[in-house]
Amino acid sequence: MAKVKKISGKTVFGLDIGTRSIVGTVGYKKGDEFYCLAQRVREHETRSMLDGQIHDIGLVGETIAEVKEELEKAAGMELKEVCIAAAGRVLRTVTVHSVLEFQESREVTVEDIYNLRSMAIEKAYEEFTSEEDAAMSFYCVGNSVIRYYMNKYPIGNPEGHKASSIGADLIATFLPEDVIDGLYKAVELAGLRVASLTLEPIAAIQVAIPKNYRMLNLALVDVGAGTSDICITEDGSITAYGMIPLAGDSLTEIIAKECLVDFAGAEAIKRQLGEGDEVTYQDIIGLPQTMKSADMLKILEPAITRLAGEAAEKILELNGNKPVSAVFVVGGGGKIPGYTDKLAEKIGIQSQRSALRGGEVMGNIIFSENVEKDSTLVTPLGICLNYYEQNNNFIIVTFNEKRIKLYDNDKLSVVDAAMQADFSNELLFPRRGKELRFTVNRKARSVKGQLGEAAVIKIGGREANIYAPIHENDVIRVKESTEGAQGSMVISSLPEFRDIISVQVQEKRIDVVKYARVNGVYQLPSYQIQQGDDIEVLDYCTVAQLLEFMDILLPEDKVILVNHKLADRETKVYENYLVSFVDRSELEAAEAEKLRAREEEKRRNLYESAGVLEEDEEEEPWDEAEDEEEVAEEPEKKVISIPVTIMVNGGPVVLTGKTEYVFVDVFNFIDFDLSSPRGALVTTINGEPAKHLQALQEGDVLDIHWEN
Repeated sequence: MAKVKKISGKTVFGLDIGTRSIVGTVGYKKGDEFYCLAQRVREHETRSMLDGQIHDIGLVGETIAEVKEELEKAAGMELKEVCIAAAGRVLRTVTVHSVLEFQESREVTVEDIYNLRSMAIEKAYEEFTSEEDAAMSFYCVGNSVIRYYMNKYPIGNPEGHKASSIGADLIATFLPEDVIDGLYKAVELAGLRVASLTLEPIAAIQVAIPKNYRMLNLALVDVGAGTSDICITEDGSITAYGMIPLAGDSLTEIIAKECLVDFAGAEAIKRQLGEGDEVTYQDIIGLPQTMKSADMLKILEPAITRLAGEAAEKILELNGNKPVSAVFVVGGGGKIPGYTDKLAEKIGIQSQRSALRGGEVMGNIIFSENVEKDSTLVTPLGICLNYYEQNNNFIIVTFNEKRIKLYDNDKLSVVDAAMQADFSNELLFPRRGKELRFTVNRKARSVKGQLGEAAVIKIGGREANIYAPIHENDVIRVKESTEGAQGSMVISSLPEFRDIISVQVQEKRIDVVKYARVNGVYQLPSYQIQQGDDIEVLDYCTVAQLLEFMDILLPEDKVILVNHKLADRETKVYENYLVSFVDRSELEAAEAEKLRAREEEKRRNLYESAGVLEEDEEEEPWDEAEDEEEVAEEPEKKVISIPVTIMVNGGPVVLTGKTEYVFVDVFNFIDFDLSSPRGALVTTINGEPAKHLQALQEGDVLDIHWEN
């Protein structure tokens, strides 16, 4: 490699990857002048490109590598980055109007203008993808502001002005992603990174039509080998882009057939047509041939007319079906004699207003080497110059294989790139799982989902976070964050379920776990609550559930009493209820005794009403038949009851109406509410635990109370 030159300014390497050849240019800009250090051209050995699109990436990559190597030797520097341009094959252009509103009137910054343009480009993309090619992926290769607005009024440049809103009419052009991918992959095979990408006519206009000429309604036609790329200017801006898939190769193919030569030989003949009166060549037989240039041009005239006609038709279409003021032609295909005249004729302007542009527009280009300044150099030089326009305050990064451009405010981070790449902000941060919603005893309840994993971010293969700074040409890869598990809970975790139901079973205090019904069905404590479940945590249990909890298999000769009342297995048992089990025979005897007592009471009342007996008379053994006779014969007799006086809770209570009394009878003589428990029921007779059917004697001391 030659000695490295001392260079003032940012050095740029530009590549014009054309259908027929690849032109590489290295130089730098100083003031208004561009210093071209070196320029090299390599033609494709095969037709590895057609109509401006790469067909063999490997072969094109090899040719780029050869051009790069020659330029490195000539310029004395290592080349790592390159600026490229794309031909307008399958071009899509959209014109949109976008407005950026501010919360209050303030000074417009360059970043505001960048945001406005980004909004407009996004709007343009959405408009054309909604109408066609929705299944294809497109890439914006060029955009131009036709007109700016400030507070809804047109303005040349809103930067620095105070405004409450700014707007723009913008034209954006898009190419399919596969076209751009082919260019990038070929460049990468040559060991280069893309520094900037533009459209070929946008690059050409940097040289061919200076900014002070763009006030005029002009057309630029870049006639290459496979495509003719077109753009229109007016009022200081580019107003339209276009392309026709027809260019110099269509003429070369005719020459090859007419002269019996290969494609490369036909190209050589075509170049001679504008240089002299005759062309010489060797046909495929090996015989030398000579032909008058005029005769060859006569053969080519229909094709030249067609080529110029289609370009003129596209220009008129892009210009609102009216002629432009003048046409500038660049590119090798435009050098064919007669083309510019035919173009003027088809557009409807004077022939003098259709001209090939070359050395006359290169006054600000300083060449270090001796080169011929012609129209073939316009686009390669324009690619380099466009870098300074496009790269001012912008950087290019790759985000998840997508190339994006960002306004460089010296504090860009991964999150900025994610936003520009339309990568959802929520995919950067851990996402919480779906909330579990249900009801407990008719009240809404929810459980938050769990947090997932944060996004995995790498810059150039190194792990980073979302706030890591990014720089020009960084390769950012982000694996999106994950969503955590849905909120979950089992019934046993409910606060209501943690409480217990405390009941008195026989002489023991038992703490029973609560039961729950889900959507009307009993469920175990381990039941996993589902979305929308209706849960009822019960404040009671049934006798059957109590027996199951205590693991009691009740014999058939036992009966159940709940608060001293006969119950069954479905009877509800609440907090502090008294549950007991007694022999069926004992209960039946007690019931019989109660029945006898009721009958005795009934008989006594009958006698008392008749005044038959005195209370202090001795009671005779009772015979029902005799009773009926005595009632008839001796209405004055009365049945004698045996009153028994006992002490209950420290006070005397007289039991009457029966000849014998058991413990449960005492509740008929005292004011003690069993229906509203207020703790555990404690019952003793003479200091010993009482039994329900235990006989009571004169002077017994009873204690009955609730104990918390």
